Amino acid sequence: MRVIHLLRKFNPDEWGGTETAIQRLFDGLRGEGVTPVVYCPRVDNCRHEDPLLRSGHSVKKFKAFVPVIGLSQTRRRQLISVGGNIMSFDLIPSLWFEDDVALIHTHALGRIGGIARTVARKKNLPFVVTIHGGVFDLPEKIKQSFNEPVSDGWEWGRLFGFLFQSHRLFVDADAILTCNGNEAAELRQRLPDKRIVVQPHGVPIDQYQVDQREQALEAFPQICGRKVLLSAGRVDPIKNQHWLLEHGREILHKYPDTILVLAGPCTDEPYGQKVNRMIEELGLTDRVLLTGGMPSDDPRLIGLLQQATVLLLPSLSETFGLVLLEAWAAGTPVISSRTSGASALIENGSNGWLFGLNDPPAFHRALEEMLDHPEKAREMASRGFEKVRDVYSVDATSRQMKRLYEEIVEEKRAACVT
Repeated sequence: MRVIHLLRKFNPDEWGGTETAIQRLFDGLRGEGVTPVVYCPRVDNCRHEDPLLRSGHSVKKFKAFVPVIGLSQTRRRQLISVGGNIMSFDLIPSLWFEDDVALIHTHALGRIGGIARTVARKKNLPFVVTIHGGVFDLPEKIKQSFNEPVSDGWEWGRLFGFLFQSHRLFVDADAILTCNGNEAAELRQRLPDKRIVVQPHGVPIDQYQVDQREQALEAFPQICGRKVLLSAGRVDPIKNQHWLLEHGREILHKYPDTILVLAGPCTDEPYGQKVNRMIEELGLTDRVLLTGGMPSDDPRLIGLLQQATVLLLPSLSETFGLVLLEAWAAGTPVISSRTSGASALIENGSNGWLFGLNDPPAFHRALEEMLDHPEKAREMASRGFEKVRDVYSVDATSRQMKRLYEEIVEEKRAACVT
């Protein structure tokens, strides 16, 4: 079975949770006899090797652009970095002439998803949509920001959204996938006759059982002899690193043997500059380390997860929270803001801690509990590991996806016969 997977963003230099989840899905599907044919935007001058190509997957690049006149280069790069509503002309014939395909699966919404929808309908192929970042299950402020028009330019690409009927993406899909139960409930309420599937992300547990701490210590000597408070994720307002700086400063002063490590690429330049300014203004230059981006299978990143005393996730919104599973797989306890994704994974006080962003004292109490009682922290991490092992392995999630593909393909064939 050959399945087209359409991505809106896949930049090895700006690797994040979505890219990690997709790569692991492809690896797992291949083990189940499904061949992913990957289409993603072309990115020039990458410093890092493409993990998909390294894994032997078929990757086809298309030229993408932001159809807005008058954008600054900084704003344009930021929109591309977060997978904004891009457009492509050469993607259309590429998808059309792709032969021997059982199904089209888009991981992109907007205009790119609309192109996938149109080609699938014209070729009478089953069509699946995955929501990665959330559509309905988002904080109201973030939802409004996503729906706002681009204010610093003239968006001439709306015509293509209308042409490819992007607004019908969910209505015309044979299945809609989300990793978030709340999102699924919202979708079922709006589309009661549609097949809505909660498809969690998987973690290759064995990858985190090989000790890579020496790799991390060699790459980042600043962490030697210190308790690492790790925040892993792209430097972006949604990931909320500045909140950690503002409210974690007290902990850093109280525990002089700690260091805050922010591991991830910067996908919002103005926000990255704000974070750097805060580090200097708060006098934390020698207490905060920014590592830059690393692929999920990078030994340095795995080593950081294994070396960390605790993983901190202060996001404004997190629809799943893959990094929480990765931390548990590495044997590291977790503390997270009370997002819908984290709340579905963490049993507060049992396998981790949850806190409200409007309640910094709760964050301080949880972190001090971890630092002052390492044995309890290890017990909580152990319970988290059991959850990853029992529910979130790559093999289990890939088998679930393959079964879904088979059901949809068979239903499409039966419909054509009748």
